[in-house]
Amino acid sequence: MKMAIVVGDGMADWPLEELGGRTPLDVASTPWMDRIAREGFLGLVRTIPDGLPPGSDVANMVILGYDPVTQYTGRGPLEAASMGVQLSLGDVAFRCNLVHISLDEDPPRMVDFTSGHIPTEMAREVMRILDREMSDKEVKFYPGVSYRHLMVWKRGEHRMTTTPPHDITGREICSHLPKGKGSKKIRELMAKSQRVLATQEVRELLGPSFKNPPNSIWLWGQGPRPRLEPVATKLGVRGAMITAVDLLKGLATYAGLRILDVPGATGDLNTDYAAKGRFAIEALKEGDDLVFVHVEAPDEASHQGSIHEKIKAIERFDEEVVGQILQGLTRWEDWAILVLPDHATPIPIKTHSSEPVPFAVAGSKVERGKGERFHEEEARRAGSGTVDGRELLERLVKGRWQ
Repeated sequence: MKMAIVVGDGMADWPLEELGGRTPLDVASTPWMDRIAREGFLGLVRTIPDGLPPGSDVANMVILGYDPVTQYTGRGPLEAASMGVQLSLGDVAFRCNLVHISLDEDPPRMVDFTSGHIPTEMAREVMRILDREMSDKEVKFYPGVSYRHLMVWKRGEHRMTTTPPHDITGREICSHLPKGKGSKKIRELMAKSQRVLATQEVRELLGPSFKNPPNSIWLWGQGPRPRLEPVATKLGVRGAMITAVDLLKGLATYAGLRILDVPGATGDLNTDYAAKGRFAIEALKEGDDLVFVHVEAPDEASHQGSIHEKIKAIERFDEEVVGQILQGLTRWEDWAILVLPDHATPIPIKTHSSEPVPFAVAGSKVERGKGERFHEEEARRAGSGTVDGRELLERLVKGRWQ
């Protein structure tokens, strides 16, 4: 059997006054996702277990059949795995954002958690300087992609409270600084980074015209390495992951999925949607049973608060990714496709929320349900209760939907 899980990050939303009380998913033209909903099974799924933060780390662990209540250790260690950074016993990995904070204000605000989507090569040079000036026998910095990087604290503390910077865009930062055991060291590192990033060396590297240049690091998502049983061991399927996001690549590493690097895949609004669709079908042709395709763009638009860009991202996701994969899958006699957001990212709050999200599945062994179109309200109407997301992958493999 050939299977695809296609995730539009953050596609789900709340009804918006600007859209006449409809959601971006409802307004967008999505004929391929609508076809899956109409010809297969449409419903609601809970991807964020009660009590856990609504992030892509937790949600995609759930979609892959893991229980983050007992197996989630943090976002940092997942990103470490994607970067090939080996964590020893006691090591704690932190996600390290390059951010722009209004340091001249009192209190300072989180202006841009992406530092103007700083180009990767420029960001790597910035991280090289930070590593040179700030690393020691306990702390080490590793460059990643654009604004997304890593710090490892050897034999460090992880049971502290940290806040994702994208959750506080435009808000004061003081009440969201790390708290708890070990947090003093983390706050000191963030403060020291501000002095390093204000040096002449960094200013010359960035140039005078760079909008929202990085003027601080923001450390969050900390944790030790998790232990996850590979998907092939659990369910007997060989799989591949297509994503431009380090977090998902790290999750794939622990799940035993091979990672496919797609040229033009950026993890941003300008990603090459069609290339992801092509690579997905090629992976199945080459022998994989399952391909997991993740597209970050709708989530990025939500964090920016752009209704127009979110609708555009959803429509391109539908046409160039979902449509291409669906057409490719139907060449096989035995096939199935599952499409869903990993979580909601409502435009009004510009961050993630925990409510159930719509999902639709179609395939050679999937009976038709009651759905007509793929959006939140239709999924509530057509579904029979809310599915536990931890069951999704096993149900996809075994064909249990009704």
